[in-house]
Amino acid sequence: MLGHVLEALTGTGLAASAGLNAYIPLLLMGVLARFTGLIDLPGGWTWLGNGWVLGILAVLLAIEVVADKVPVVDHVNDVVQTVVRPTAGGLAFGAGSAAQTVTVSDPGSFFASHEWIPVATGVVIALCVHGVKAAARPIINTATVGFGAPVASTAEDATSIVMSVVAIVLPVLVLLFGAGLVLFAVWLIGRRRDRRRERAAARAAGFRV
Repeated sequence: MLGHVLEALTGTGLAASAGLNAYIPLLLMGVLARFTGLIDLPGGWTWLGNGWVLGILAVLLAIEVVADKVPVVDHVNDVVQTVVRPTAGGLAFGAGSAAQTVTVSDPGSFFASHEWIPVATGVVIALCVHGVKAAARPIINTATVGFGAPVASTAEDATSIVMSVVAIVLPVLVLLFGAGLVLFAVWLIGRRRDRRRERAAARAAGFRV
């Protein structure tokens, strides 16, 4: 029972990490599986440790790291990543939680076996985290006239790295990261409401004048 809980926490942490940066958890799992004994990928996910896959992920990560730190470009990147990050989250959860998925060429067996559930769970988790990240960035850019974009992006990348490592090495701590993300989401919702009220008050004042 405890083993299943830890596997779920590992998958959750990796999927949440993918919501911040799609490529960091996948690249980290592949590197650790290929060069260390910290992670043993299940049979259906050993391709993550392939040299070509690692090279492609490294190139994509480099592009993501640069694009996400440039105002306006980061918004376009977030739009594109709306598909990429949840997909990566599904893969990360599936691999991290040791889900033995069957080949997608046999979708009947895939869905009948319920092995799609970890992948779908990872997609939802990554999509939620990505939504918070994408909603926060315009507020940060506006408040800092764009100068906060590289700082926020660097913090997100660092969080993604730490969360990925913690999810693999000490998955219990994923609960703390999850609590932190929930608190940040609550703050963000309150901040967006305040901004809407401020804009409404400004428009009302202008109309009266």
